[in-house]
Amino acid sequence: MTTLETEDHDSLIPFLKWAGGKRWLTSNHLDLFPTTYERYIEPFLGSAAVFFALEPERGILSDRNADLIETYRAIRDDWKSVEDALKKHQANHRVDYYYDERERRRQKPHTRAAHFIYMNRTCWNGLYRVNLQGKFNVPIGTKTAVCLDTDDFEKTSKALRKMHLMCADFQQAISQAREGDFIFVDPPYTVKHNMNGFVKYNEQIFSWNDQVRLRDALLRAWDKGALISITNADHDSIRDLYRDFQFHRPLSRASVLAGKSSARSDTTELLIRNWG
Repeated sequence: MTTLETEDHDSLIPFLKWAGGKRWLTSNHLDLFPTTYERYIEPFLGSAAVFFALEPERGILSDRNADLIETYRAIRDDWKSVEDALKKHQANHRVDYYYDERERRRQKPHTRAAHFIYMNRTCWNGLYRVNLQGKFNVPIGTKTAVCLDTDDFEKTSKALRKMHLMCADFQQAISQAREGDFIFVDPPYTVKHNMNGFVKYNEQIFSWNDQVRLRDALLRAWDKGALISITNADHDSIRDLYRDFQFHRPLSRASVLAGKSSARSDTTELLIRNWG
């Protein structure tokens, strides 16, 4: 059983930057999470900010992004080799090196993981984006730091060893929930009547039908006795979709995806729970 100590809680820092990441949520609203639960389940892992903040004793971490899950597995299994390979990227980083690396496919798990982290830290705004062929195609950004003072891959490895890592559709992870488990869900923010091509879940569009399928999977987990927290778009269609969940609370945060800082502004996201 995991019990969260919210006072003086020195949590791990996520080593990836991710569109829609939840560092702002864990920094400001850690009190909105349950303090006691059996297992932790997160089916849209991304940068894993909530997992790192809570540091649960056991659970399931899942995502459809195979390269992402492989990176977490490589750090879990051989963190020192990942760190050493990342230091080589730091020594060689420059514009032509970045674009040469973007075209490469490394052969070993630890070098592929280091490559993934290198691309994430030096590409434009830490944006994970692939084309229709599944190829990473983000241009170089302005940041040059590849190895960070906040990196603690050894501690990260120890935290990940407690978890089962899956590359799978969200439904597969949620279906394993049992009574007393805690599920944190942060899906792509698709809303009804907005089928644009910018809301991607790996190479596939995360559609409104997927939102409905997710809601249904969570209702089944609720029937089993799981605690559930969801972050989603603060939109009437989402409120209506989750009308059976008794807790709806808009949370303000700064938007960070705009290319220029002057174009960024505060926005709100909706936190939904199946308990009060």
